[in-house]
Amino acid sequence: MSAQAISAQDITDDNQLTVSFRLLLGLYAIIPLCLLLQLFDGWFWQGFLQQNLPSSPKHFLLFQIIFGTPHIVASSILLVSNTEYLKVYKLKIILMTAAIITFFGVGSLFIPYKALYVTVAAWTVYHVLKQQLGVGRSLYRLPDWVFYLLLWMSVTAGIFIYIGIFMKNSLDVQQLEWIKLVAGGLCVGLVCTALLCERYLTTQSGRYFLWSNVLLVLSSFYLFVQHYYFLAILVPRLVHDATAYIFYVVHDYNKHRQQPQNFMYRYAARCHLPVFIVLPLCSIALTFVLQSYGDSAVNAITEFFFDVEIRKAITLGLLGYLALMHYYTEAFTWKQGSPYRRFIGFSK
Repeated sequence: MSAQAISAQDITDDNQLTVSFRLLLGLYAIIPLCLLLQLFDGWFWQGFLQQNLPSSPKHFLLFQIIFGTPHIVASSILLVSNTEYLKVYKLKIILMTAAIITFFGVGSLFIPYKALYVTVAAWTVYHVLKQQLGVGRSLYRLPDWVFYLLLWMSVTAGIFIYIGIFMKNSLDVQQLEWIKLVAGGLCVGLVCTALLCERYLTTQSGRYFLWSNVLLVLSSFYLFVQHYYFLAILVPRLVHDATAYIFYVVHDYNKHRQQPQNFMYRYAARCHLPVFIVLPLCSIALTFVLQSYGDSAVNAITEFFFDVEIRKAITLGLLGYLALMHYYTEAFTWKQGSPYRRFIGFSK
């Protein structure tokens, strides 16, 4: 997602809902909140949170039902429920599906698991930070080389933080210390790059948005070093997912408010459901069903008909595929001139 060269005039007068930069900026309030939790835990709670929080939000099923997977499912619903979008991107989806099957299916037979894991981790971090930095690009108005220096410094630091958190159990003490050292050095480089960006910033809102994204990485690094892994992942996860949902809801409101244009919103209109809640409600409900019952249902079917047990066909296979496809499609579906962008405008 990128806000570059977008204004509220990109949508029609009848479609009045816009994405508020103030609302997007307000999502970053999770940063000081998590930092305060970490400080209070050390000062007053004798490390209770550090000892009892899981190593990742993924270990909480409730967290997965609310964050992470739902916005990926929502992205897929938005694409496939609007047939005109599906027709535009059909060839790209088919080719990418074949590439995913080849690389992660066939490739898994001879590519080491850690290499596949690092590949997905790098793509995940790139997707998250590219979205957050891209959304504010029209506010920064940075030269391309400065923007991409900022982006890649953020992404590289984020990759090492991600690996340090999720692969810590498979790394020895020395390797983990090296990861912390490299991530710390990259965070210093990120701050220096942000100071360079100050030369080109002309608006206060651009300055706030840029430094909020820098703090997104720095706070995750600090919480990682302090062993608050749950909070380190929660910070970028919440900001990213909530930002995505704001875009999705604005798009669907502007497109379907007056005249529902697909089966989902036509049915919702009959049930008198507000347009605002349709996509979040459907995506969270579908995520709950898939996460809670998907694997067992598929396993029961394959055992009954084929006497074959398939483990995690949904949570690893289907949802993994949707996640990779989400990373791919989001890179172009929200670009300037895309069908999606006809229904997106911005306001301060």
